[in-house]
Amino acid sequence: MGIESFINSKAESNIKRRVVVTGLGMITPLGNCVESSWNSILTGKSGAGMITRFDASDYPVRFAAEVKGFEPLDYFEKKELKRVGEFTQYAVAAAQEAIRDSNLQVTEENAENIGTYISSGIGDFRRIEDEHTVYLTRGARRVSPFFMATIFANLAAGNVSIRFGLKGPNSSTSTACAAGNHAIGDSFRIIERGDADAMVCGGAEATITPMAMAGFASMKALSTRNNAPQKASRPFDAERDGFVVGEGSGIVVLEELEHAKARGAKIYAEIIGYGMSSDAFHITAPDETQSGVIRVMQRAVRSAGISEDKIDYINVHGTSTPLGDISETLAIKKLFKEHAYKLAISSTKSMTGHLLGAAGGIEAIFSVLALDNQILPPTINYETPDPECDLDYVPNIPRHSKLNYALSNGFGFGGTNAALLFKKYEDAHSSAQ
Repeated sequence: MGIESFINSKAESNIKRRVVVTGLGMITPLGNCVESSWNSILTGKSGAGMITRFDASDYPVRFAAEVKGFEPLDYFEKKELKRVGEFTQYAVAAAQEAIRDSNLQVTEENAENIGTYISSGIGDFRRIEDEHTVYLTRGARRVSPFFMATIFANLAAGNVSIRFGLKGPNSSTSTACAAGNHAIGDSFRIIERGDADAMVCGGAEATITPMAMAGFASMKALSTRNNAPQKASRPFDAERDGFVVGEGSGIVVLEELEHAKARGAKIYAEIIGYGMSSDAFHITAPDETQSGVIRVMQRAVRSAGISEDKIDYINVHGTSTPLGDISETLAIKKLFKEHAYKLAISSTKSMTGHLLGAAGGIEAIFSVLALDNQILPPTINYETPDPECDLDYVPNIPRHSKLNYALSNGFGFGGTNAALLFKKYEDAHSSAQ
């Protein structure tokens, strides 16, 4: 179908189209594919360890959740790496897995209807630091001609689009730690309204660098458990003292339902709701009233046409910061009221660390896998209950449970919030209501 007939066919109907998840891909501190990352989640494994990327011996925080054993040459020719940033490498690798998993075949006939939306909070921070050192020590003329073509946050989406020939919508948003959620949510809307039949979407980040670690440490945002890094990310635990920086990418293939069914695709789950909001309160601190977080969850749920008491599970933002975890807990209790105590809640950041702009991508995948496998991921390192955090955080071990609806939260600096709502896939549309 050409682009004109595609547009005309979509203009004939204002009916919102159903959107499903048909492919998953990941590079995380727990593994370089979906299977290894998910298996690590179910065994309660932490991806945190001492920093190996640079000498952090003089830093107040000397650990992070690094990607391990990733080989860029498995995905790129050596000469290509000069013009492809680290976060883009992760995105291309995760996108390759997701597209293969979906068995989506890109052809001349359908390429214009398949898009790319991959976000990042920062972009290629490592290249910025490296080239700044070159500039200071060797002069302006020695800065790489590829420098500017590697650093921008949209280049993960651009490179994935080029690599796989995806000619539909191509976009990116840089909304800090909500960026991956926004990418998936916006892609959902793009397909729903008929501007694409499929989207390769999610987030990518690579910020375990000298300046980034120094900056986060100076903010007092990070855990300082240098003697026990695997115990450092402990969301909702009374002894939590900050988050752990992670890196990687989480990419999903979203697809219009009939398009997916027509080609016999495996359907992991359906995405049925998306919410956005702003705290309009503070650049980094949570809103004392939790109004923005309440509204974003409420909008995701109500946009799906269901009530709050239908939600079974929330993969929370849960970063392991003293104020943030309390704030999210309070927001859940205010919105869900007595149902809050029936909800299962977990923070997979207890194992992956906080992947910043990639967090929403991998956490959406964990939410989808929870629905597909009917199992709740745990919150590890939950040892000392906090009286102010008194919900069911699925402590330390996974739990089998009947799950129909899963919410995934993401909140970013600047007070930006995004929430995604997934449903266990059922073919009858009436069952989604």
